[in-house]
Amino acid sequence: MNGPALAAAAAVRGGERSAREVLDEHLARVEERDGELHAFLNLTAGAAREAAGRVDEAVAAGIDPGPLAGVPVALKDNLCTRGVATTCGSRILEGWLPPYDATVVRRLAAAGALIVGKTNLDEFAMGSSTESSAFGPTRNPVDPSRVPGGSSGGSAAAVAAGFALLALGSDTGGSVRQPAALCGVVGAKPTYGLVSRYGLIAFASSLDQIGPFATTVADAALLLDVVSGHDPADSTSLAGAAPRASEALGRGVEGLAVGLVSELASAEGLDPRSAARTREAADALAGAGAKVEEVSVPAAVYGLSAYYLIAPAEASSNLARYDGVRYGRRVDGADITEMYLRTRSEGFGAEVKRRIMLGTYALSAGYYDAYYGKAQRVRTLIARDFEAAYQRFDALLAPTAPGGAFPLGSKTSDPLLMYANDVCTIPSNLAGHPAVSVPFGTDDAGLPLGVQVLGPALGETVVFQVAAALEAAAPGVSR
Repeated sequence: MNGPALAAAAAVRGGERSAREVLDEHLARVEERDGELHAFLNLTAGAAREAAGRVDEAVAAGIDPGPLAGVPVALKDNLCTRGVATTCGSRILEGWLPPYDATVVRRLAAAGALIVGKTNLDEFAMGSSTESSAFGPTRNPVDPSRVPGGSSGGSAAAVAAGFALLALGSDTGGSVRQPAALCGVVGAKPTYGLVSRYGLIAFASSLDQIGPFATTVADAALLLDVVSGHDPADSTSLAGAAPRASEALGRGVEGLAVGLVSELASAEGLDPRSAARTREAADALAGAGAKVEEVSVPAAVYGLSAYYLIAPAEASSNLARYDGVRYGRRVDGADITEMYLRTRSEGFGAEVKRRIMLGTYALSAGYYDAYYGKAQRVRTLIARDFEAAYQRFDALLAPTAPGGAFPLGSKTSDPLLMYANDVCTIPSNLAGHPAVSVPFGTDDAGLPLGVQVLGPALGETVVFQVAAALEAAAPGVSR
């Protein structure tokens, strides 16, 4: 089904509504409720109104402003925006004004989108609940006593609360898909390299990927199509024509082979209701004409362990640049060593420090081969096992998260319990493959649950095709 972003853009391009009217409608919702939810760290209403004026002028002049004309979009605050504070949810970057825009930000502007603000996140995107932000937690719009997921919790909450029609987040180990599931919206992680990372502040460079949030699969596909494609400014950007996520949304799944990943469908700690919803989703796809069978991806069970060596190792390297010398926070000391120590001690929060120490240890002399090197070999096994599954299946199916949104503060004292929230999403990041989380029913408390569709590298077209069929079959969807 088409979504409100597609509808708004069509109305603005056709002159039925003004971009300013659409924007003001969403800013009013922000004014009404964001004091409670704290989805935004920085609202850019003035710049958005100026952009809306340009869109309306273009329409009046008979010029097409682009496929996202007048559509309010929120950005995770680890995406560089020229002249607008970009903090990564950290004190160490508080008040930093980037001198350039991320590639995705430029592509949004060229498509006629209205950037309404920068959203809250776990500090440097390290977390699964948006509670490790230095600027306070975000709350789930469905139940404000609970987390929105993380690390892109602010973006997920902004879309779920109707503050923006679309949002961008980053997904390193599930940071788009998991909060999408917990907030009851659609979230996607594209193939690694499909979306430029230029201007995305790095956490773990071999895993990070920018992805869309939307209320429908069609809207998410539209946003992905706008921001994807080769970028010479990013050395990891894939060359060649990008797959079109929106190309096959209405084709259904008749004749497609879909595999239910047994290791993820029965993962340790999976809530029985989440497991049941995933099997209901498999049955729904079978009822729609897909051939659905269980499939084993044996190495997927090692995903969590491998990830929490690889990602912190890359983070320890990437975050070394925050030293109080070039930019960002600086806390003076008696000498340069004391300045480094005080800057990093006061600038970083507990979770970031924990991961820097884990990563530095894994990369240290005498331990590199035992930890980091072994984790990379496991990563290769995971990719090979997925590739073997895709020899038989067009797409795979799995839960997105172990369960629904959990209460604020309930897991902050146990890092291992928090990390387990990513058990079902991490394997796709390690393999570099695309995956889309689609809302599919609720848990026993009435909180949203998500089911994810996984696909092979550059398989966005079939992944979104299956996701659209899943969306149409979801409990509570009128057909």
